[in-house]
Amino acid sequence: MPIDINGLPNTHTQASGDRNILPVGERKPVGQNTDNGRSSVKDTVSFSDTAVRLGRLGVAVDDTPVVDTQRVEQARQAIQDGTYNVNPARIAEKMMALENLLSGKK
Repeated sequence: MPIDINGLPNTHTQASGDRNILPVGERKPVGQNTDNGRSSVKDTVSFSDTAVRLGRLGVAVDDTPVVDTQRVEQARQAIQDGTYNVNPARIAEKMMALENLLSGKK
């Protein structure tokens, strides 16, 4: 973002895809100041549905415990008892499902 320092001319050229920067000659004030020195223009922010969902998902993830201690204890006990069974086919299926999910395949 170009900054005008000490009244020096701005030699920054606008990138073709950057629509947020106006050339120096086209800058206009956003709002007029009122008696109290504040702008008469109010800023607003709106979020897309996707952003709202991602925010809610973030809260849900933050509220989820990192480790399910009960499940860990059950697995530990099954290993100690010798009753823990490994199902290689299920592990392979889950690995492939994860790989497909990460690569965008269904």
